[in-house]
Amino acid sequence: MTATRERISQKSRTREAILAGARALIERGEPVTVTAAAAESGISKATAYRYFSDPAVLAAEAGLAVEVRDYAEIVQGCDTPRAKVLAVSLYMFDLALAHEPAFRQFLARSLDCWLAEGGTKAPLRGARRVAMFEAALAGHRPALPADRLALLVGALSAATGTEAMIALTDVARLSPDMARQALREMTEAILDRFLAAP
Repeated sequence: MTATRERISQKSRTREAILAGARALIERGEPVTVTAAAAESGISKATAYRYFSDPAVLAAEAGLAVEVRDYAEIVQGCDTPRAKVLAVSLYMFDLALAHEPAFRQFLARSLDCWLAEGGTKAPLRGARRVAMFEAALAGHRPALPADRLALLVGALSAATGTEAMIALTDVARLSPDMARQALREMTEAILDRFLAAP
């Protein structure tokens, strides 16, 4: 594993620990603050503020994270990397549709934080879909070169979730059913482009 990959994994673990601390506070009915979540998770306040500068964003994401099923459950019964990718893509989109108000609110709070930082620092997101797509593609043979894999995961990540829901329903004005079908078609097209035989 490269040093860069290990740093990304460490950041993901730290972020998840802070979210776990926030979820513990929520479960006990206590106010969610960045400081309290940091203390709950055994992480320094300074570190926690690098990940979450706004307690509203922390609380919103902690609440949403509870709803996300485990990767193994999402891809259960899928026997190919392609089927796993499609399952992850549709799951993330369906999750956004099922919890649309909460995801829109989370996205709005994230953008508010970006504006408060002067538009210079993008808020860190959980990137669960990225990790899931990487896991789904791990078994693909022949393996893609690292740069192509990164592009593929990036394209798949952009084509699902809350952002895709907003583009398909608000901008393209598709019904939820048509938006889901469009998402399936986009995912298939992306996979065809990247995984086609040379």
